[in-house]
This record gives sequence, structure tokens and C-alpha cells, in this order.
Amino acid sequence: MILRARAELDRELAAIRERMLVLGERVATTIDDSLRALRNMDKKLAEAVIAGDAELNEMRFEIDEACQSVIATQQPAAGDLRAVVAAMHIVVELERMGDHAAGIAKTVQLMGGDRFERLPETLERMAARTQDMLGQVVEVYAKADYERAYNVALLDDKIDDSYQSLTHELLQDMLEDEKSTTRGLYLLFVGHNLERIGDRVTNIAERVIFMASGKMRELNPEPGDARVS
Repeated sequence: MILRARAELDRELAAIRERMLVLGERVATTIDDSLRALRNMDKKLAEAVIAGDAELNEMRFEIDEACQSVIATQQPAAGDLRAVVAAMHIVVELERMGDHAAGIAKTVQLMGGDRFERLPETLERMAARTQDMLGQVVEVYAKADYERAYNVALLDDKIDDSYQSLTHELLQDMLEDEKSTTRGLYLLFVGHNLERIGDRVTNIAERVIFMASGKMRELNPEPGDARVS
């Protein structure tokens, strides 16, 4: 009886983990699509990204319900319970990354105009780092690799640096050429969404550490604000 219950719990935990990985891949694809829509001023692709956000929301709620069911019926303890609780937090972060991707897509719809000859190099660098960071944290979650989670979180510093540089560059352009103001503000909004995605990846890394070690630690905190609980 005990072995049967253990096997059932393992199956349900594995199913949750697999759903989480699928959602992570969908979110990564959504972010990539939003950036392609921006580069090409592709309004149809932007519309598809916005419409697809509802599916991400649905996937989030399905995973959350599965987690609640495990807690109610299996009464997991120790590491199993941490895995379920971590998943309930991580799925929210992934779903909100989808919201940020939809925000980028909405910017495309508002901007109009011809496709970019090229986006600012700083923005492209920021996008590449954000996408790489997300890909790494999904892999870290799959392997419950809490030691590597620290290294993934450190990547957020480079995204923050890129965002500050982008802000400076675009503001300078707007001061020198008033015609660039509207487009510059939209690109700043894109940068803001990418910066927030990096923050949410860091939040996932924190939950991976909690899942594997039982310790909740804020990664990349503001100076003097580090804490371990």
C-alpha cells in the first residue's frame, strides 16, 4: 500500500514537472515571436502573440490545480511538498513572462510604420541575454540544480546593465531628434518588459534553490537587502 501510494505521488509530481517544462518552452517561443514581430513590424505575428496569452493563462491554472490536488490527496511532505509549492510559484512567474511578451507585441501594434533596418544593438543584446537566461533556468528547474541556479541569477546583472545603457542611449537620441521620441519611448517599453522577464527568471532560480535545499534566499538583492530564511 505504501509503495503504491509512493508510486502514485511520483507519477503526479513527474506530470507536474513535465507540464511546467512545456509551459517554459511555450513562454520562450512566445518571447521569441514577440521580438520577431518587433524586428519586422509584423502585426499579424504580434496579434498571434497577444491571442496566445490566453492559452498560457489556461496552462498556468491547470498546473496550479494539479498542484493543489496533490497537496489535498497525497499530503506530500518534506522535499515533495517543497517541489509542489515551488511549482505553484514558478508557474505564476512563467505566466507573467507571457504577459510581458504580449506587452512587447502590443507595442508593435501601436508603433506601426516600416520594419526596422535594425534594432538598437543594446536592445538586441538585452533580448539575447534574457532569452538565454530563461532557457538556462528552465533546464535548472528540470534538474533541480540549485547550485547552478545561483549562476543563472547572476546573469540578471548584465540585463539590468543593458537596460540602463538602452535608456541612456534612447533618451540621448530623443534629445537630439524630436522625431525619434515616440519610437524611442516604445523601445524603452520593450526594454522594460525584457528587464522584468529577467527579474522573473531570478525569482524562479530562488524557487529552485528552495525546492532543492529548503532555504529561500533572495538572489541579486539591492545592497544591504540580502536575506536567507
